[in-house]
Amino acid sequence: MATIRDVAREAGVSIATVSRVFNESSLVSADTTQTVREVAAKLHYWPNGVARSLITNKTHALGVLLPDIHGEFFSEVIRGADLAARANGFHLLVSSSHADSEALGDALRMMSGRIDGVIVMAPDIDAPAAIASLALSCPTVLLNPGQAVDQCDTISISNFQGAHDMTRHLLGLGHTRIAIVRGPQHNLDAVQRLQGYRAALREAGIEPCEALEFPGNFTEPSGYEVVQSVLRAEPRASALFVANDHMAVGVVSALHDAGVHPPTGMAVAGFDDIAMARYLSPSLTTVRVNTALLGERAVDLLLRRQREPKAGARHHELLPTTLVVRGSCGALKPNDLRLRRRASDRLPAGKEG
Repeated sequence: MATIRDVAREAGVSIATVSRVFNESSLVSADTTQTVREVAAKLHYWPNGVARSLITNKTHALGVLLPDIHGEFFSEVIRGADLAARANGFHLLVSSSHADSEALGDALRMMSGRIDGVIVMAPDIDAPAAIASLALSCPTVLLNPGQAVDQCDTISISNFQGAHDMTRHLLGLGHTRIAIVRGPQHNLDAVQRLQGYRAALREAGIEPCEALEFPGNFTEPSGYEVVQSVLRAEPRASALFVANDHMAVGVVSALHDAGVHPPTGMAVAGFDDIAMARYLSPSLTTVRVNTALLGERAVDLLLRRQREPKAGARHHELLPTTLVVRGSCGALKPNDLRLRRRASDRLPAGKEG
C-alpha cells in the first residue's frame, strides 16, 4: 500500500506539500496540487481520514438525522441532501430516530465529533433540548422543527397553506361535508395541516366537526384501517382530505375494497405528491412538496453557516407547496385528465420556491 512518502518521492515534493494538498491548503499552487493528486491516484493513495480530521479539525461529513429512512418522502430528502453535499466535496452520515426523543438524543451524541454539521428533522412538538446543546458546537439546520431552537437555521414546509388551499379546492367543487384523516397528534406537520383544513372551513362559514376528523399515523395501514370509520359516519362525508399521500394510498385501496370508488363515491385528496400518487386509480389530487429541494436547501444553509459561523441572525425559510389536481377529487373529466397527463409528461419537473 502506497504511503505519503511514496507520493512525495514520485511527485518530487516534500511530505509536507502532499499533506497540504490533501488538507486543501491555499499555500500550494494549482499546478503542484494537480501533480500530487495525479501521482496519488496512480499509486492508489488516499490519506487516513481520522488523521486528516485531527489535523484540519474537519471530517468532510455531514449528518442527516430523520424520524425514519423508510419511504419515498425521506429518501427524497436524503437524495437532495446527498446531491448538494457531493457537489461541495462532502459525504453524508445518515441515521434515524423513529421520532423517539431518547433515540434522537442518542443519535446526536453518536454523531458528535464525526461530522462538520448536521441536518435534523424532528417534527415532534416536544423535541428535546439535546438539539440545542449540539448546535452550540456544530452547525445545525432543522427541518420542519416541532420546537424552535435559537442556535439553529430552519427550513419548514408550508403545511398550513397547502392544507388550506386543498380544502378550499374541495369546497370550490361543491363539497360542504369534508372529512380529514389527520397525522400523529404531536407531529407539527400534522398539526399545521389540520389547522389549515379547519381555517379554510371556517372561512367558508362551516364550523369544523370533530366527528369528521379521523386519526392516522402517516402510514398506509393507518389509512386503510380508518376507512370503515369514515364510511360509518352519518351523514357520510362527500370528500376526504388525507394529511399525507402514504395514508391516501391506504384510503383509496380500502375504499375500492368497500365498493366506494373515487371520485364518484367519495372525492379524495392527499399531501406530499409522492411518485406513487400519479399511478393510483384514479390518480391522486394532492399538495406537492419538493422534498429533494428540502434536503438540498438544508445542505446549502449548513455549509453557509460553516463558512460564516458568525454570520449573524438565523435563517428561517418556508418552502412553498403547489396544488396538483388529478382525477381523485372529481375536478377533471376523463378526457381532460388524459390531456393533463400528456402535458405533464412533456414538462420537466422544476424546483418550486
